[in-house]
Amino acid sequence: MAARQAANIARLSTPKSAATSARASILVQRRGLAGGGDHHGPPKVNVWDDPMSPSKWKEEQFVIVSLTGWGLLIYGGYKIFSGGKKDKNEEKVGEGAH
Repeated sequence: MAARQAANIARLSTPKSAATSARASILVQRRGLAGGGDHHGPPKVNVWDDPMSPSKWKEEQFVIVSLTGWGLLIYGGYKIFSGGKKDKNEEKVGEGAH
């Protein structure tokens, strides 16, 4: 009788611990694809460390610098091509003073 009780206790306690460990393994967070970036090429550097080599820049910084450059180019072109016009009201005020 004692052997049967010991066997039942051992049999019942083993699956519970296995089930508990199986549930715990489901809850363990795995990093998956969050490995920290591309490790297959040359190391990426900050823009300010090597400003003349865009191929070595970090991708995020390359995007920011590229978009900033295009924005400045478009804004500068707008100011150059629209800056020659004067407001007609200022000319009329200047002419009336004579």
